[in-house]
Amino acid sequence: MTAVAQAQHDRTAATRPATSALLALGAALAVALLALAGRYGYHRDELYFLRAGSEPAAGYVDQPPFTPIVAAAMDALAPGSLVALRLPSALAAGAVVVLTGLLAREFGGGRTAQLFAAACMAVSSVLLAVGHLLSTTTFDLLFWTLLSWLLVRAVRDGGRTWLLVGGVAGLALQNKLHPAFLLGAVVLGLLAVGPRRVLGSPWPWAGGLVALLVWAPNLVWQARNDWPQLALADAIAAGSSGTSEPWYLFVPFQLVLVGPLLFPVWMAGWWRLARDRQLRTWGCFAVAYAVLALLFLVTGGKPYYLAGLYPLLLAAGADPALRWARRFGARARTVLLSALALSLVVSAVLMLPVLPVRWLASTPVPAVNYDAGETVGWPRFAAAVEQAHGRLPDGDRAVVLTGNYGQAGAVDRYAPELGPAYSGHNSYWTWGPPPEEATAAVVVGLPREQLERWFGSVRAAGRIDNGVGLDNEEQGTTVWLATERQVPWSQIWSELRRLA
Repeated sequence: MTAVAQAQHDRTAATRPATSALLALGAALAVALLALAGRYGYHRDELYFLRAGSEPAAGYVDQPPFTPIVAAAMDALAPGSLVALRLPSALAAGAVVVLTGLLAREFGGGRTAQLFAAACMAVSSVLLAVGHLLSTTTFDLLFWTLLSWLLVRAVRDGGRTWLLVGGVAGLALQNKLHPAFLLGAVVLGLLAVGPRRVLGSPWPWAGGLVALLVWAPNLVWQARNDWPQLALADAIAAGSSGTSEPWYLFVPFQLVLVGPLLFPVWMAGWWRLARDRQLRTWGCFAVAYAVLALLFLVTGGKPYYLAGLYPLLLAAGADPALRWARRFGARARTVLLSALALSLVVSAVLMLPVLPVRWLASTPVPAVNYDAGETVGWPRFAAAVEQAHGRLPDGDRAVVLTGNYGQAGAVDRYAPELGPAYSGHNSYWTWGPPPEEATAAVVVGLPREQLERWFGSVRAAGRIDNGVGLDNEEQGTTVWLATERQVPWSQIWSELRRLA
């Protein structure tokens, strides 16, 4: 360890940890998220994870297996409980808050700085949004934050901490591929601004080997299945995802992921990492942020792909923000507290189900938070499919065919007697085609002209209505009865495959 690194280590060791207060803050957030977990309903992705978890595999065409495994485990413990399903997400969000405070301590922040950084993260729009739902992004944010904390310590101290980095990285890669970009960007940062001696040690490379070993099952699955996640990445870059945004909104979105009022805090953290000599050991993270921002911008990545670095930047920016407040006195402290309070109110209203569901359609919430609209109406959706199925002629064996995995997942969850549902969307395609003896289908989400190429009779049998007038993806969709199938399911299936 160099003299500079030793001095930083000594300064951190002398800084009192705010452990109890951080744990209390993280627990408070988790409890609040659990209190709201049962409102509205399942998200389309959660319905998909439940089905994927019931089809265990080392990988899926659009994700590694971590989140489906969690979904299956929670549903096995408490079948049908939305609160239980979302318990891991609430705990993950609380852990992100605690780790943000611990990162602030690594950067020399005292108890107040640790709590302020953690509070900034606790009220951030991105953490409340992903902490409310079970999603791959929820655990991705946790893994990035945990990796950031371990990397900060490993870059400074070296040694066996790199093995922990490798183990966590391997587990993170079983959830999403994005942590590989974080690790690659940090390595580029080390090469660009140092300390380059880190890469001369065998420990980082040993950690990399550990990561590969933990990640290996999914990596082998991807290779054996022609790397479907690369094709998915191309589809997302082309704007096929509901949460995709035009490239020109990528930078503005960075201002709202934490919150517009708290943007100066994390920006000060980035500047401090880039310029402060006391933190020069970690200048690689400033480079990593810039590299990843440029990479995700030019490759069509989603704006939230950078969210995992904001806990680290808030941790680095907490001290400068508090020094500013001390310099300008009571009014400045009032500004910081007001920014936290207003950010909490705005983030909660926009990202959490605090409004009555019947109000949702008349508010800007669905326009700002796409995911809110995707948690409404699934029981009524499944009921409409059931009603249409009841109109089939006696003797017709029919399957349910849908345009996307959310629709199929809703049928599997709320109308299991009609399942399994079939869809050409993502991994649902791999669980088909339907049996050849099925000559009819109840269809939602596919155009009539496409169905008429495969079936002799296609007629409308209903329309989806979520009951609250919310204009989400399913609202107003026609339910079709398609009978007298003319071509084999194998031919239909080859035309239905879609990655998005």
